Amino acid sequence: MIDDDLFEELGVTGFGSPKLKLRTEVLRDLRAGPLANDDDLTCAIVLTRLVRSELEAFGTGGGEQLVDAELEVLQRTLRAVLQRVGIDLSLPWRNFTGFKSYWLQNDGYGSYQVRRNLIADILDPVQDELDRREESQFRAVLADAVSPHVGTGWPRVDEEVTELKRRFRSASTPQDYRDVGNRCVAVLEALSRTAYDAGRHLREGETEPPVDKTKLRLGRYVEDSLAGKDNEEVRAVANKVIELAHRVKHSTAPTRRDAGISADAVILLANILRRVDQEF
Repeated sequence: MIDDDLFEELGVTGFGSPKLKLRTEVLRDLRAGPLANDDDLTCAIVLTRLVRSELEAFGTGGGEQLVDAELEVLQRTLRAVLQRVGIDLSLPWRNFTGFKSYWLQNDGYGSYQVRRNLIADILDPVQDELDRREESQFRAVLADAVSPHVGTGWPRVDEEVTELKRRFRSASTPQDYRDVGNRCVAVLEALSRTAYDAGRHLREGETEPPVDKTKLRLGRYVEDSLAGKDNEEVRAVANKVIELAHRVKHSTAPTRRDAGISADAVILLANILRRVDQEF
């Protein structure tokens, strides 16, 4: 599940921004039980983030997308999903009107920060626990690098790796597994954008390859970062991983094993290339 799954676009407003309507039927189905091809943990993360953003918008100058009745449905669904994953949530308000009454009773009059703090006091522990569980699941289903660091330290790459892990966790059909291949390619392209520097890696007379030419760009990165013949093996690893990711992306009937092997390989390649960037 992503945020867009929860809204239907009904045209544009007078300011040119999308006019959105909450898909209450999706929330009704989710409240009754897990959705097909989506796990409750991912749904809980998305719903918690949306509830928080709506409350913060309402409490700090406006811009919320929902009305009272919609927020009430959203919060009821969030509580139901959290209960299924073993997390309790008690909200001292039912809707925006109730939230306003709550902040007026708790020194929130005239202070946006107090209102944000009131939200944080209730939702921060929930989001922290959801983050912990998500990270635990990531570690259980896909490979970790030998490095003790949580990520590569390359923000774009780490964001794409997180999305890859999230997509693999909820995948259950050949179409889902093919999309895991798409996510693998997205990681490779993030590596291509990050690691390749035309100022360092482009030879005289060459034209800079586009980002999606990952073999060329990552191969040059390895070639220039490692001295000696040993770079040939590392470059060969990169090429094979790139080929594997594209094979899963274009496969007509990929399996969970295919998708998992490709995802593991891409994640480890990201960490290998980050290590290439180190002096020792």
